Amino acid sequence: MKVFFAIALFVLWLVLSASYDLAHVVLGAIVALIVAWINPIGTPYARRFLWLRAMGYAPWLFWRVVKSGLHVSRLILHPALPIKPELIHHKTNLSSEGELVVLGNSITLTPGTITVEVKPGELIVHAIDASAQEDLISGLLEDKVSRLFSTWEGDQ
Repeated sequence: MKVFFAIALFVLWLVLSASYDLAHVVLGAIVALIVAWINPIGTPYARRFLWLRAMGYAPWLFWRVVKSGLHVSRLILHPALPIKPELIHHKTNLSSEGELVVLGNSITLTPGTITVEVKPGELIVHAIDASAQEDLISGLLEDKVSRLFSTWEGDQ
């Protein structure tokens, strides 16, 4: 399992770096092997993440990032600068560390919001205005993240 993971990381390295000289290829192979070696693939936590569903989540999140980026750009360019920042104490039903990390990172990746603190069952989020917090408050983001994880191994 770790061999396949190392190969996938190496291919990702090659695609993202777009450098195919010997030094970059060797460095990519070494980094991929180290990451695969120290990563807990095969543990119950690692098996619970549904990679196939993540492939559907990534474009959805990308669209949200673009949409939020445009919204924040409009706020910045507006002469009155109509922002109303606030800290939100968001209660969540997500329980595992992995779910909370993905949720927190998804919030932070979206312009106009940032995860300030993560506690079990709660996230503290800074939002630039009410529109920026919409996906979080509606539960849509949490629902999307919860579908990326499974309580049993056969759910792919």
